[in-house]
Amino acid sequence: MDPICVRVTRGNVVEATHLVHAVAVEGGAVVAEHGDAHLVCHFRSSAKPFQALELVRACPDLSEEELAIACASHQAEQPQLATVGLLLERAGAIPGQLENGPQAGRAPEPLLHNCSGKHAGMLAACVARGWPTEDYRLAGHPLQRAILRDIAALTGAPEEEIDLAVDGCAAPTYALPLERMAYAFSRLESTPEGARVAAAMRARPGLVGGAGADDTALMEARPGWVAKRGAEGLFCAVEPGGLAIAVKAQDGGNRAVRPAVALLLAELGRPVDSFRQVERRNSRGEAVGTIELAE
Repeated sequence: MDPICVRVTRGNVVEATHLVHAVAVEGGAVVAEHGDAHLVCHFRSSAKPFQALELVRACPDLSEEELAIACASHQAEQPQLATVGLLLERAGAIPGQLENGPQAGRAPEPLLHNCSGKHAGMLAACVARGWPTEDYRLAGHPLQRAILRDIAALTGAPEEEIDLAVDGCAAPTYALPLERMAYAFSRLESTPEGARVAAAMRARPGLVGGAGADDTALMEARPGWVAKRGAEGLFCAVEPGGLAIAVKAQDGGNRAVRPAVALLLAELGRPVDSFRQVERRNSRGEAVGTIELAE
């Protein structure tokens, strides 16, 4: 089946089009697909629920808020930053120990990076395990080796076949087929740790993304779902029964995600009408076009 085609209009003119690959997995099998379900791409921030599993084991008394922010790509909203602070307090650490570095477009403080919650959680896990806190982001660190084992176990991909690279926040990221990402999300709640991660994300969707974020918006539109967006047009989600999706814009255009997700979920009988069309607005807030499925 061809990829999903999303068009971007300004006025009456199509300014751009995006091709989007998508797959749905349930019960270990592919139940819907568009484009290349085996497209290999990096898991990016959609891996955060799995990167938090070792934190849950190491710190069993985590609050829902702490766990949700450890899985977040946050927008530096005040409640989000305050919750990152809770994880740093748990680790006895300061923002300067976060190894994510500054983020382009934000004030040059590690705390304001959208991955600071993940990194604070990694520090907390290291302290609880008695592992070194320096260089915790490097692939050879005991924490990252534990995380890789979790990624391999839930994706079903052997560790030695997962191509590691460095993510934008300086921690590892994992190259996998899109179908394996959906498969991992379908199994997120197959362990006690994963069930806790999913429950925290469901309970605190505003911490996971923030106002207007695609993952927060889906969790609010379809209560019970767990969703996590990633860089370069990646989006993964799962409903409580284990039906999971993974969507990837071929050109990395995040703006194509919502209409593609809307099409896939409608085909699966889980419509999200608010995702079907995205309004484009100019700097004055005036509507100037749309992002929607090509007819």
